[in-house]
Amino acid sequence: MRTIGVVVNPIAGMGGRVGLKGTDGKVEAARERGAQPRAPERGVAALRALAQRAGGADDSEVEILTYGGEMGEREARSAGFDPKVVGSSAGDETAAEDTREAVRRFAAEGADLILFVGGDGTAVDVAETLDEAGAEIPILGVPAGVKVYSAVFAVTPEAAGRVAADFDRTERREVNDIDEDAYREGEVRAELKGVAAVPVAEDLQSSKQVGGGTVESVAAGVAADARSDEGATYVLGPGGTVGAVKSELGFEGSPLGVDVWRDGEVLVEDASADDILSHLGDRNIVVVSPIGGQGFVFGRGNDQISPDVIRRSEVEVVASKDKLDGVGVLRVDTGDDEVDDSLRGWRKVRVGRFERRMMKVV
Repeated sequence: MRTIGVVVNPIAGMGGRVGLKGTDGKVEAARERGAQPRAPERGVAALRALAQRAGGADDSEVEILTYGGEMGEREARSAGFDPKVVGSSAGDETAAEDTREAVRRFAAEGADLILFVGGDGTAVDVAETLDEAGAEIPILGVPAGVKVYSAVFAVTPEAAGRVAADFDRTERREVNDIDEDAYREGEVRAELKGVAAVPVAEDLQSSKQVGGGTVESVAAGVAADARSDEGATYVLGPGGTVGAVKSELGFEGSPLGVDVWRDGEVLVEDASADDILSHLGDRNIVVVSPIGGQGFVFGRGNDQISPDVIRRSEVEVVASKDKLDGVGVLRVDTGDDEVDDSLRGWRKVRVGRFERRMMKVV
């Protein structure tokens, strides 16, 4: 019997789709912008995959420990499990201390794995709590936050469930976090917060790395096309590569946000998903670059480019050759299975003014 402690950070990722680039200290602002929780549904997806791989929630060789209400109990029951609830949040709003207390109780119950749903902040809470307790329990993240820079996450919720059911050995991996206030101002300040035991599996993401090589020719090619593409709306994603495109088009834009441009005019900077949708036209082109070292095109740091935006747009992926050499394949995790399936397969990635390379999206 494998005992798995499941804890969900229910507010993780709420700030992404409304353009806040994180939720730390911004929960009310996210709600005022109409943000909806996304972590619970991703937790359910992971647990359903776990149940399926383990032979069904009723007859599986898995025992689920969890915290009450929206911190795991509801998700576990939705996936068909009858979990053992070891505690619950004392207040109306959950907090980091609730996550930490859940982890302490999982350790006291002898959990074989802690499966957490959230982002880098949640990963830090889990890893630091285990370290303080001197507990050697492996952890595995279900990606649900805006920032997912740590190497302790599976590539999708479903992959997390499968790995949790099947793993037979672990390795040490990095837990990273960044300063969200600096991130909102366009600066990435990543910091190694610790290392943790994580199941060994192919479907885990790497730490976020910076891609090298020049992007000038890529930017020049995209900008030239955009200037000649009368009436087309360009949705320009975050990051340095697409930032070079913005510079070629004559504006600075938001380095870590999404900007919308058409016919020489910046329609909106640092846009939310709703902002983008309201400015789309008859023909729309989303320009994004994969995260170096990980290969994610959607679902990491650009949730503002929502499934609804993608459905109404063409997608152009741009990257330097060096960056592509470092990722192997491209990945998508929009939270919408239909959209993800439409993006998968072989895709031409622009690597120069005119040159393109075939890359597989998985």
